[in-house]
Amino acid sequence: MVHNLFIMKLQIINGPNLNLLGYREPKIYGNETFDDVFSGFRKEYSQVELFFFQSNSEHEIIEKLHETGFHFDGIILNAGAYTHTSVGIADAISSIQTPVIEVHISNLLKREGFRHISLIGPYCIGSIMGFGMDSYRLAIEHFANKERS
Repeated sequence: MVHNLFIMKLQIINGPNLNLLGYREPKIYGNETFDDVFSGFRKEYSQVELFFFQSNSEHEIIEKLHETGFHFDGIILNAGAYTHTSVGIADAISSIQTPVIEVHISNLLKREGFRHISLIGPYCIGSIMGFGMDSYRLAIEHFANKERS
């Protein structure tokens, strides 16, 4: 029996109000729930161990970053509104070893001015925004392609 000794582990973390995807402002966020999208990612990226966590609570997001930030190969973070307000999440990202990619479904630069500033972006290896649910796919692809190279 052949075993894959190394399976990439990626944690997706979604912040406040992203539990309402599929229902919340469909013109901005689309009609798909994240559970449906995540199921598709698990099938498409069967070679990657994908985990998903969503919370409307800043401290729970920080705890999840601490929990996974030393043992996972990558974190894909959509901090939602906390992107623009949370020094705590920014500090958590800067304190862990696992690389983090900031993702957003919408293009923040086409939205209200306060959304143009990311407090977490400087601590992430990169930011992806404006590609709908494909923003997550692009982040997964980055980590998966990095592993192959």
